[in-house]
Amino acid sequence: MPDQIQLRLYLLETDKFDGAPAYQAVARYLLKHDYAGATVYRGLEGYGATHKLHSADILDLSSSLPVVVEVIDSPDRIRALTNHLKDSGLAKGRLLTEQTVHASRL
Repeated sequence: MPDQIQLRLYLLETDKFDGAPAYQAVARYLLKHDYAGATVYRGLEGYGATHKLHSADILDLSSSLPVVVEVIDSPDRIRALTNHLKDSGLAKGRLLTEQTVHASRL
């Protein structure tokens, strides 16, 4: 399998898109458009550019935990996804990373 691109999109649980959680909107888009696969991770704790700590602390039930959507696919498909995320505003203001990975099926 040729080199693939791993894209990670960093969101918060409370991020919304068209009334639904943004991470769900991304996952459903990926499924609908037949991307190779995706995983959504829920973080226990984290912070971003605002340096506001988001934590699963039981005393802070209103906390919004970090969420990472990860997808690995061909460079062309990841480029198309990145364009969609920008054009739709789905991930406006959120961090997105990409890196080349060597993927294989076992």
